[in-house]
Amino acid sequence: MKQYTADKIRNVAIVGHGGSGKTMLVEHMLYTAGAVDRVGSVDAGNTQSDYDPLEIRRKISLSASLMPLEWHGCKINLIDVPGYPDFIGDLHGVARVVEAMIIVCEAKRDIDVGFELAYEVAQQHGLATCIFVNKLERDNADFSGLMDTLHQLYGRKVVNTQIPIGHQAAFSGVLDLLNMKVYKGKDRGVEIEEVPSGYTEEAAERREKMMDAAAEGDDDLALKYLEGEQLTEEEIEHGLLVGIESGRVIPVLVGSAMSGIGVATLLDRICGELPSPVDVPKKVDGEALAPDANGPLAGFVFKTTADPFVGKINYVRVFSGSLKVDQSVLNINRDVTERVHNLFTPHGKGQDASTAIVAGDIGAIAKLTDTHTGDTLTTAKDRIMLPTIEFPEPIYRVAVRPATKADEDKLGNAIQRLLEEDPTFRHTRDATVHQEILEGMGDIHLDTVIEKLKSKFGVSVITEDARVPYLETVKGTAKAQGRHKRQTGGKGQFGDCWIEIEPLERGQGFHFDNKVVGGSIPKNFIPAIEKGIREAMDHGLVAGYPATDFKVTVYDGSYHDVDSNEAAFKMAGAIALRAAAEKAQAIILEPQMGVEVDVPDECVGDVVGDLNGRRGRLQGMDPVAPGKTRVRATVPMATMMRYALDLRSITKGRGRFRQSVSHYEEMPFAEQQTLVAEYAKVRASHEDH
Repeated sequence: MKQYTADKIRNVAIVGHGGSGKTMLVEHMLYTAGAVDRVGSVDAGNTQSDYDPLEIRRKISLSASLMPLEWHGCKINLIDVPGYPDFIGDLHGVARVVEAMIIVCEAKRDIDVGFELAYEVAQQHGLATCIFVNKLERDNADFSGLMDTLHQLYGRKVVNTQIPIGHQAAFSGVLDLLNMKVYKGKDRGVEIEEVPSGYTEEAAERREKMMDAAAEGDDDLALKYLEGEQLTEEEIEHGLLVGIESGRVIPVLVGSAMSGIGVATLLDRICGELPSPVDVPKKVDGEALAPDANGPLAGFVFKTTADPFVGKINYVRVFSGSLKVDQSVLNINRDVTERVHNLFTPHGKGQDASTAIVAGDIGAIAKLTDTHTGDTLTTAKDRIMLPTIEFPEPIYRVAVRPATKADEDKLGNAIQRLLEEDPTFRHTRDATVHQEILEGMGDIHLDTVIEKLKSKFGVSVITEDARVPYLETVKGTAKAQGRHKRQTGGKGQFGDCWIEIEPLERGQGFHFDNKVVGGSIPKNFIPAIEKGIREAMDHGLVAGYPATDFKVTVYDGSYHDVDSNEAAFKMAGAIALRAAAEKAQAIILEPQMGVEVDVPDECVGDVVGDLNGRRGRLQGMDPVAPGKTRVRATVPMATMMRYALDLRSITKGRGRFRQSVSHYEEMPFAEQQTLVAEYAKVRASHEDH
């Protein structure tokens, strides 16, 4: 594929709800443009963009795929973006490097959550937005119902630029309102016809509204239109381009991703009405960064993949300058210099070697050592840094453990490779509960991560519920003696100490104080007492969870000239702590999560009721957008483990939430007793064995 100047490049994300037909639409676009010689099938597992074995098996897109094609003198970089919310990370990454999003939706009255999510991200990034109405051939297709919904939600800026010919099973073509022609047939076999008599009136009415929208985008066109003159086809297209670019117009196109009807006209509209990198240059510190191939270098890494055979691949959009083979570049985020050895243009699982990626274009670099998603590649002279990507925080967690010793040896490296390619995936080692914790955007996301560990890196893991990192403390003040005496013949062991325990404020941790006077305990044994206390704290006071937030003062004791040693006083310290804690009313603390839930107004009551059922405390509610409310609450972590799945069910996928550990507080007595009883059973079982 030849190099194109920025004005002839279109970078377009194909987005929408899972199952809306994005991947099949891309297949027909590639075939229509001659980029491939056949149309693949999701069911057959032979599409260009869903080529990963996991995608083929699940029959859904799991990762964004770059698919370039050439059409009427333009290069179109299509990026097929997963539609399931679990893989929203790719949507945020891709939004940073395209000028336009085409949201694919089914021809039905209700729009899906994936549509809403894509639209929100497009608005957030100021992207030109276009709607492609798919599945018009379905028995239950409802194009007019969908248009009513879109107008209710988004108003006059949603504008028909095409209407379907035929309804449901009779759907046969696309009436393009720009040139008032009907396009029948599919893919490369399109036939152009005149407007049928039964559509004349509707087409004229819709075209009038389209001209209204086009005229609003340009002052000269508006003046001409208000004076009663008709706009030419070229003027309408220019006006739509300006309106789409500014966000004042959202054009609606129609077709069938299954049959290929409407695909050729969609490609025409991408070239004619969606902006190029020249139309909307990237801004850095308020200044426009012109997409000049000879300008300063600014390349942005928006996606990283890890392959055990090929190595790491970074997908990069060049906003300015040119990225060339054998060039040394500066990763300004990490202040390291990298050598570019392998440049290529990906097309699904295939790739074409390239000598350069020029301003406005997208390509990939293999085997950079220390470059990751969100990094900017520049030169030591230019030193341009583009804003990094803000990814949503994980909302779902599971614990894993290696299935075998061999898996244990490989697990750390495999997880590190997956962390490099997926910024919405997190891994922590929770020392409190002694578990390896994986965090992600949902159950499907983490299921996929676990499958990748096995299929890509040969690591098998066993999943289990993530345990809650409870803590223990005391409510009162108490004094107690810790006395350890053992005589086994010969030299014995003797340690004796008196301590006082008193609670501290939450988050203060543990303080140890020595107030022994008169030499009742030699100074060299005091650290052993503290060590014994700290080790006993790690094993808990009543239920086996680490203890914290109290002060221990050792103030008296006794020793034996021969039998006293550090081990004896360490044991004495542990005995004293357990005795003092029993008197000082040991309690269990549970982590409280600060939770913010954004939901449609009609779901607020159900969401609040559900949070109350989780022992949550409502902190407030605020409107965040028309028809949406943010519910704020603090909720015990123990009740939030499956909240991502439950909220999806309550709100039909439309609710989204964020959570973070807020603080620890005392657990209700009944729940404490349950944990204490469970711990007693475990201890009894261990003693029996």
